[in-house]
Amino acid sequence: MQIFEQSDAIKRLPEQFFAKLGKRVRELIQEGHDVINLGQGNPDLPTADHIVKALQEAAEKPINHKYSPFQGFPYFKQAVADFYKREYDVDLNPDEEVALMFGSKIGLFEVSQCLLNPGDTALLPNPGYPDYLSGVALANVTHEFMPLLEENGFLPDYSKISEDVLQKAKLMFLNYPNNPTSGVATKAFFDDTVALAKKHDICVVHDFAYGAIGFDGVKQPSFLASEGAKDVGIEMYTLSKTYNMAGWRVAFAVGNPSVIKTINLLQDHLFTSLFGAIQEAATEAISGDLTYVRELVDIYEKRRNVLVDSLRKIGWEVEAPKGTFFAWFPVPNGYTSAEFAKLLLEEAHVVVASGDGFGTLGEGYVRLGLLDSEERLREAAERIGKLGLFR
Repeated sequence: MQIFEQSDAIKRLPEQFFAKLGKRVRELIQEGHDVINLGQGNPDLPTADHIVKALQEAAEKPINHKYSPFQGFPYFKQAVADFYKREYDVDLNPDEEVALMFGSKIGLFEVSQCLLNPGDTALLPNPGYPDYLSGVALANVTHEFMPLLEENGFLPDYSKISEDVLQKAKLMFLNYPNNPTSGVATKAFFDDTVALAKKHDICVVHDFAYGAIGFDGVKQPSFLASEGAKDVGIEMYTLSKTYNMAGWRVAFAVGNPSVIKTINLLQDHLFTSLFGAIQEAATEAISGDLTYVRELVDIYEKRRNVLVDSLRKIGWEVEAPKGTFFAWFPVPNGYTSAEFAKLLLEEAHVVVASGDGFGTLGEGYVRLGLLDSEERLREAAERIGKLGLFR
């Protein structure tokens, strides 16, 4: 059989971190082991009933059996604008400042293709969501990493980025509340980001995937709420996390009209729009009373407290995360991130994500998801405690 060589673009792609992680987990399950999987970011609770019913009813409408308008139905884009005004006091023009997407993963990948040319420079967080690097690699551009250090609250220190790098940079990726570190941003930080981006003509892409998931009564700010933010960037918001709709693949980008126009142009060539019934259900999700979202955040906060308390009882000194449904914890002395993650997987059958999978500065940490019941989180801590690592 003829073997056809991959393109140079495909060869540039990094290894898919989460696909590799899942392979060994499946093997252990097939061997009959009871595995507690805290390693991936797949919400464990179902989508709310009223959203599912909206989809079911919309699926019966003949209009949704045809191709949707290329850039989406106006009612959904208007709902996005209403949502941003209601939740963040941000004004959006639904026709020019909203682009619908098949999940934000594809959007984060697309934006590099939209705005960068070979030889351009993108600024990426380290540690950070691995797919930022994938999009940049396919676009064949240079990247520079912005360190996210614990002593700086896992925020980039712009004063430490050289003037030469800032002059060359055309695109910056940010993500708060942050995956994997659980760090949170303030409006003051976003104000500084806007000023930096204006000075150096950098487009900011803020990945707001966990925007609703903040703890201890603190609401996370939108990047676009900072004055002038729409002049220099966009924000991407997915329904995957906040609404337990990961499998539905629906998200939107909002902000700078020129960037939104280019995303829409690229997607006009790649896709028609989302299934109309999905758009109706997504409109239902982000409209009206969002009490059920606050209830979901309460569930994650209770799980966070259970996990942190249980790990402290076994001697693992950890800090409670302030946002997202992840926890970013230091590994014990004498272990690398990969060694510790492997030990937990093989000996305790608890899956965590090795920090080095998110970048070089992830070394020394592991990421745990709050994506199982309080009972299972306690059990995971007990299994880890029996390894005697923290005595």
